[in-house]
Amino acid sequence: MTIDTFTSGRPAGDGRSAEAPATAGTSRDRACCVPRVGGAGRAPRLPADTAVKRGVDRFLPRWGWPAVAYFAAVAGLFGLAQHLPAPAYLAVDAAAFAAGGIWCALNFWRGRQAHCLLTGSGWLLLALFAAAEAGVGHSLISGDEQLVFLAILAIGLGFEAFWYLTHRTNAVTNGPAGQPRSAAGR
Repeated sequence: MTIDTFTSGRPAGDGRSAEAPATAGTSRDRACCVPRVGGAGRAPRLPADTAVKRGVDRFLPRWGWPAVAYFAAVAGLFGLAQHLPAPAYLAVDAAAFAAGGIWCALNFWRGRQAHCLLTGSGWLLLALFAAAEAGVGHSLISGDEQLVFLAILAIGLGFEAFWYLTHRTNAVTNGPAGQPRSAAGR
């Protein structure tokens, strides 16, 4: 467990602050001798200052059983696709790629998680490609669409590791130490 500081006077998780409660002996960018990374590999969510952002935050669980269930459904679509003939398997793959891409694109929009920058855009582009292949009626890359999905995941996670090593946060932000720009200038 990390202990983070905050500057807005509001507790974390209230939908208006992406920061956690202050604790004595901590500084703005460090929590009890540990760099501030938003806890357990997660970038802190940005403030939910609109109804759309609050709706996305309710819809998009970032951890726990709802997140496991969502990605189990994506994996289930991959398994289903393996038993279907071409164009049908390409359409199911396109749906799975779109589901993963939408999740990561929304997660990047709300929390700036570094890997989601690449996985969200990569998987959405792959979904469009697979849908086009389904329209053509056959795979243009010898049925390796799911391997491309995994390659995009590996590239995204590698990018996040590099980002963390160079910036000491897993959030892609304009402010220091994972702070959104609005909180960094205070």
